[in-house]
Amino acid sequence: MLLEEVALVPRAALFGNPERGGCQISPCGRWLAFCAPHDGVMNLWIGEWGPDLEEALGAARAITNDRNRGIYEFFWSYDGVHLLYMQDRDGDENAHIFCVPATGGVARDMTPFPGARASLAGISRIHRDALLVSINNRDARFDDLYRLELATGALTLVRENPGYAGFVTDEDYQVRLAMAPNPDGTIDMLTPDGDEWKLWRHIEEEDASNTWPAVLHRDGHTLYMLDSRGRDKAALYQYDLEGSSEIGTCIAEHDGADISGVWTDNETKEPLAWTATVERREIHLLGDALKADVTFLNGRELGQWRIASRTENDRRWIVAGASDVSTSVFYSYDRDAGTLTYLYSARPQLASAPLARMQSTRITTRDGLEMVSYLTLPIHVDVQDRALISAAPVPLILLVHGGPQARDEWGFDPQHQWLANRGYAVLGVNFRASTGFGKAFIAAGDGEWGGRMDDDLVDAVRWAIDRGVADPARICIMGASYGGYATLWGLTAHPDLYACGVDIVGPSNLATLAVSIPPYWESAKKQLFRMIGDVDTSEGQALMQERSPVHRAARIAKPLLIGQGANDPRVKQAESDQMVAAMKENGVPVTYVLFPDEGHGFHRPANSIRFNAITEEFLAKYLGGRVEPLAPGEVEGNTAVMVENSLA
Repeated sequence: MLLEEVALVPRAALFGNPERGGCQISPCGRWLAFCAPHDGVMNLWIGEWGPDLEEALGAARAITNDRNRGIYEFFWSYDGVHLLYMQDRDGDENAHIFCVPATGGVARDMTPFPGARASLAGISRIHRDALLVSINNRDARFDDLYRLELATGALTLVRENPGYAGFVTDEDYQVRLAMAPNPDGTIDMLTPDGDEWKLWRHIEEEDASNTWPAVLHRDGHTLYMLDSRGRDKAALYQYDLEGSSEIGTCIAEHDGADISGVWTDNETKEPLAWTATVERREIHLLGDALKADVTFLNGRELGQWRIASRTENDRRWIVAGASDVSTSVFYSYDRDAGTLTYLYSARPQLASAPLARMQSTRITTRDGLEMVSYLTLPIHVDVQDRALISAAPVPLILLVHGGPQARDEWGFDPQHQWLANRGYAVLGVNFRASTGFGKAFIAAGDGEWGGRMDDDLVDAVRWAIDRGVADPARICIMGASYGGYATLWGLTAHPDLYACGVDIVGPSNLATLAVSIPPYWESAKKQLFRMIGDVDTSEGQALMQERSPVHRAARIAKPLLIGQGANDPRVKQAESDQMVAAMKENGVPVTYVLFPDEGHGFHRPANSIRFNAITEEFLAKYLGGRVEPLAPGEVEGNTAVMVENSLA
């Protein structure tokens, strides 16, 4: 098969608005709510549950009329009357909480504080007409806890935050635990003692990355915690907040990965199952409460499924299934009847598209670490009956994830599908510092930005070349956030390895990054300094100087494309501006695209598609893949500003 024989998958089908977004059933079971386009912008829709679900969805109506960035996620209050969603302004990450009645009406801004960010801190069956929210309106560095009355919008202070990273609260909206970071990187877990606090547990710096509370039982004192103390992988432990024993009970553990998720009883919050991911996600049961459900759903060929929503009595679930070649498909699951009813596919236009399989493997680094990695080959070269075999070497995109304390996973990935469809092999690598593989793997990345973390990426590229997957003359490094940094560094460190690079909101100067982080990152600042160097020490400053790509711009010999949001609070526009200025000063060509209404990444579909169209042209010019011509109206309303353009 030739690449030209594979149908082009439209960018708009992958990166435009879905036909319908996530589905949530109301606690009472009367309503189905979802996100869908309304006059081209994602809004909240609601339909009444009925015996004919297709008819119920067809009769659904829009209950919001957002005309800007759209609504993509929301949640129900327990009163069954109000839906709530969060929205920032043009990517500034100062999210406000909005409330709208299920019957429709004006969406109210419940946290109308300019420059402040809010988030949901608790939702309770005891206080159905109120939420617990956190807002940093008093001190931009720390979130205070407030009780929010849904009917009136009244806010009552529950607990002022003296400098803690977070709180654990019970169903009565009372604080039961606080996480207090220390200057040395350790964390004190504190319990309230009247108006004071007392130490409950001390978390050493090496454990801070994967030890934290998971869920509090409804009794208010039984805490379930992910804990790596005395071990490498985070296990699930049970503790008594009011007991005198320092020793908890280990409920579950996994040899190869941190426990990453806990499924709980809807009423008591007792853990019923847990998940962990090495190459693919695994579901492990705790007892028999969910055994029949998991067995039934595992047998329905749903792909990798999850519980998207549950009624309060837990008898009806909304289940979402997806795979590497299928976007999310939503179903209604009746636990009593044992029936599964199709609701809708988020992107039905992709049902017949030529999507490429994602394969997992493990790549060994030069110093012996094992990196779980994911390879997507273009269909025309993928030898389907064999693993990780390409019929011929093809151009490779090394797609580096952000964080870096995050991870790549198996499943539907629009970037993998888009790039593979254009003729590129795509390789995602869980390099050292990626999460989910234990604390030692995370700690192996300390001080290694531009060091061993870069070695890991090079080792992955060498693996792809040696395996006959990658054409060594046509390799691109690409990524966002930390992935953008890795791109900039990789082009300076290995000018002969990469043919080009695509940096999206990537830091270029670690010193300016360190002093310009958002104020609400105050409690996590020590963790950042451990990774990049401490701005308050001469040794840390020297490391940041050495590992900043902006100071090595003259070494870049290959084309670079940069995308940046002007309102990015994490990696500010100055990071990209500095890099572009340094490259111009050294006579190195660069293409720079700025979006004035975006933040840390491109949220609005028109902007995302526009940048991807530019990226296609860039990759085709330097790697030789194919390009989808812009369709009429495809990027209507985009705000891209071409600051520098070496493609012209």
